[in-house]
Amino acid sequence: MSARRAAPDPDALLAGAPAGDDLPLYSARLLNSTRRHRPVVRWVSGILIVALLALFLPWQQNVRGEGVLSAIRPQDRPQTLNTAIAGLIAEWYVAEGQFVTKGTPLVRISEVKEKFLDPEFVPRLAEQVAGKEAALREKRNKVVALDSLIAALERGQAFSYEKAVNKVRLYEAAYQAALVDSTVEADRFRRREALFAQGLSSRTEYEANQLKLQQAAAKLVEKRQELENARIERDAVAVEYGEKLAKARSDRNATAAEVGEAETEVAKLRNEYASMKLRNEFYVIRAPQDGYVVRAVKQGVGEAVKEGDAIAIVQPAAPQLAVELYVKAMDVPLLHRGAPVRLQFDGWPALVFSGWPGVSVGTFGGRVAVVDLVDSKEGKYRVLVAPDSADAPWPPQLRVGSGVYGWALLNTVPVWFELWRQVNGFPPQYVAPVAEGEPDATTTAGK
Repeated sequence: MSARRAAPDPDALLAGAPAGDDLPLYSARLLNSTRRHRPVVRWVSGILIVALLALFLPWQQNVRGEGVLSAIRPQDRPQTLNTAIAGLIAEWYVAEGQFVTKGTPLVRISEVKEKFLDPEFVPRLAEQVAGKEAALREKRNKVVALDSLIAALERGQAFSYEKAVNKVRLYEAAYQAALVDSTVEADRFRRREALFAQGLSSRTEYEANQLKLQQAAAKLVEKRQELENARIERDAVAVEYGEKLAKARSDRNATAAEVGEAETEVAKLRNEYASMKLRNEFYVIRAPQDGYVVRAVKQGVGEAVKEGDAIAIVQPAAPQLAVELYVKAMDVPLLHRGAPVRLQFDGWPALVFSGWPGVSVGTFGGRVAVVDLVDSKEGKYRVLVAPDSADAPWPPQLRVGSGVYGWALLNTVPVWFELWRQVNGFPPQYVAPVAEGEPDATTTAGK
């Protein structure tokens, strides 16, 4: 091989540079002759080639969002305990950060309302309830007794009326007999009177028949009077028993009304008694479930609290963690239940490449569990992300309320397509979730 020609010295060339019209051509030869520009050209060319090749690398499209660590079940989220009654804080039984089991007393409230200051108020209220119940029982017994009296009067009325009717019938029969006797005696007297007028009968027989006629007439009047009296007695039975029945029924209705009023009073007293027993249970606020006392909202002893005031915050033990991500409204149609999500937790070291989740370090997997139907704040929608059972478990050091950054994974596209989409502001492509009984379909948002 021939030896490479040594490059000319620039200073020497400049020293012997021609003047005049040959200077531009000489400058061009000088530029082409230097070797120190060649590495720069090679580096620039290599970078351009690498950048061009990188445009064809696969890129994972995603929907980004920020949020906090929460729980998938509402009962696992931090719970604020409120007072049901107004009063004063009398005593604390726990300290902040202490683990408590369900039913453990946390704080005791003392009474401030004048009506409930009597410590024997509940027993005395129970005595009032017992007294009203006893009075109510007696009134009910009186109603039963009056019902029995009314039934007896109705039976007595029927018996007396039947007796009076029978007596009327008896006197009617006697009156009819007297009427027949009177008619017979009148016929006899007329015959005797005709015989006496003809001289065929004596005056003694005539007068005897006349006396019998008078006696028959007197008996007829007597029987008629007895019949009228019997009829009056019959009608008097209905009047007499009607008055007694009306009075008994009136007493019964009045007593029934008193029973109704007594039942109302007893119901009110029972309600008040039950409310007071329940109120006594509100004096001590207990843990609703196993957990930790996070913070005491009301501190000290003797501090006044109102109905519904927050007094402490409890974090349930062993919650089923989830992430609350907030995404833009334009990205909500791209998400569906079960979509994969990568998560980065605050305080957990991570090296993140959103477009290449496979090479990211320190991120954890999740799946979309819930997508809210309404916006939560400032036009953003809440998305609940549960742990992905097929991925690595989330760190046990995580605490509810810590910050989270996440991105839901969509389609894989070339880098040049993602850059072109970002520049034009187009939405990402995504695969629509397949409903049961429908064929698979790839849908592009915004079509």
